[in-house]
Amino acid sequence: MRRPATLTICCLALAACDQRPEGEPVMRAQLDPDGGVTEIVAEVDDRPALPPQQAASACALVTFETVPLTHCVAEPGEHRISTALAPSSGEDFGRLESFARTIAPETVEFAMNGGMYGDDLRAIGYFVRDSERLSELNRADGSGNFHMKPNGVFFGSEGAWQVLDTDTFFRTVGDRPQFGTQSGPMLVIEGELHPEFQENGPSRAIRNGVGVDAEGNAHFVISEEPISFGQFARFFRDRLETPNALYLDGNVSSLWNPATGRMDGGRVGPLLVVEKK
Repeated sequence: MRRPATLTICCLALAACDQRPEGEPVMRAQLDPDGGVTEIVAEVDDRPALPPQQAASACALVTFETVPLTHCVAEPGEHRISTALAPSSGEDFGRLESFARTIAPETVEFAMNGGMYGDDLRAIGYFVRDSERLSELNRADGSGNFHMKPNGVFFGSEGAWQVLDTDTFFRTVGDRPQFGTQSGPMLVIEGELHPEFQENGPSRAIRNGVGVDAEGNAHFVISEEPISFGQFARFFRDRLETPNALYLDGNVSSLWNPATGRMDGGRVGPLLVVEKK
């Protein structure tokens, strides 16, 4: 009895799509003109074996105005965000690698340096870890990037994440969040670039920052080459469309991405850790 041609073709399609290890025998069927199976031949599949599939990553390499950047996304339904501090003593103190030894890596989507710090590797601005405030909001004037007003705070609780400039945060946020970190300057404020940024100024560095889009996703970005403040801020405003975005740091900017095996070696203090739910 001949099998229906449609069934035979379906079986052949399944066999063709079956990915077998290199050198394994594969069953191939030949059709006669009427659509029946006339012969089944065992052949050796000499196609190269497919490489093992890499684990899915929340981070991807992108290019903006000729500069390569790594863009990582945290989604409220898929991830939770917390703050941490890199170890301030011991072997490899102040390194992401030393922090990685304190947490189960399979739970981590990615981690990034999360704000500016002093000689003791502690945050110089507002810092909340597990709903405990470790450092007060810093509204002082001073020199350096942190004090390029307005600076701001990245914070959140229960998957609701925000970036606000420091004065707005001070006026409007009464309840302590589960996590929070202050840094500066703001990159984007209510859809506008920081007023002190030039379009493409002479200050270039490896930089990283964070912004939250209208859907509540948090976008973490680290440049792979030196980039100006203006160009970096435009990426958040024009490409990611984050109404508010915050600069985290420069030159020490570091990323740990377990899915790709990336482990940067810069000296860090405060950390932002994105974990899988």
